[in-house]
Amino acid sequence: MFKQLISWEMLSLTVLISIPYILAALGGMFSERSGIINIGLEGIILNGALSAVLGTWYTGSPWWGLLSAVLGGGLTAFVHALATIRFRVNQIVSGFAVNLLAIGLTRFILKIVFHSSSNSERIPGLPFWQVSFLSQIPVINIIVTRPLVFITFLLIIGSYFFLFRTVFGLHLRSVGENPEAGDTLGLPVERLRYAGVLLSGFLAGLGGAWLALEQHQFIDGMSNGRGYIALAALIFGKWKPHGILLASLLFGFAEAMQIELQSIGVRLPFQFIQMIPYLLTIIVLSGVVGRSIPPAALGTVYRRE
Repeated sequence: MFKQLISWEMLSLTVLISIPYILAALGGMFSERSGIINIGLEGIILNGALSAVLGTWYTGSPWWGLLSAVLGGGLTAFVHALATIRFRVNQIVSGFAVNLLAIGLTRFILKIVFHSSSNSERIPGLPFWQVSFLSQIPVINIIVTRPLVFITFLLIIGSYFFLFRTVFGLHLRSVGENPEAGDTLGLPVERLRYAGVLLSGFLAGLGGAWLALEQHQFIDGMSNGRGYIALAALIFGKWKPHGILLASLLFGFAEAMQIELQSIGVRLPFQFIQMIPYLLTIIVLSGVVGRSIPPAALGTVYRRE
């Protein structure tokens, strides 16, 4: 059994499962680095998934579906940004409201377009890239032949340089640490926070696109708690891209192990096996939260005098 759990197939499955966690957590990183808590990642993933299906369904191209997911995620994030930055709604409350809105809205649109409140019609997924000289290398083959997996790993690298090696990234981090000081220096605090939240929407929307295009349809509630696990990966990864990658792979491995244990018929209660990813989330957070230092102004409302 141990050999089945530690194998190239398991590692490849871990990478595939981790993609929506990575994308949503990277998005949450930009939002929370600007000072805005984004509990709404779950709803953004869900809206991104449905947007991907609708874009693909109406155009016939999954690439347009991918763009639709980015726009759908961005629009959902804008609702959260408008509520928390413009109207100063409590950020936790706004995030949960976004999640509840997404659940109802996706069912409503699903019923109108596909005449079903549970799932959409089948759609084509993204084509595989043919890279013959890498086809025999496990895991690497998964990364370079699947477009969205490859894009995700590029985004991890790009996010690091964008956040820590550009002026915009410096300004974004500044307003998340001390918005008053940033304002004194002439930084547009509200615009930077809007940008951070919108980036979270674009990236989490891509996470939703991955789910929909991999399953070739939208299924009601298909985000299935991934937005909350992405928040755990964000905290465990200490709001840094490389930390988020490692944390997401850890949670992805837990989910892959859950699938593998069910497939090999381990004599454990089915409900206990399903608990594994969420149990790991609780264990990790209970041991890490006290040592993870969030941005100093995270969750605070900034009022310009």
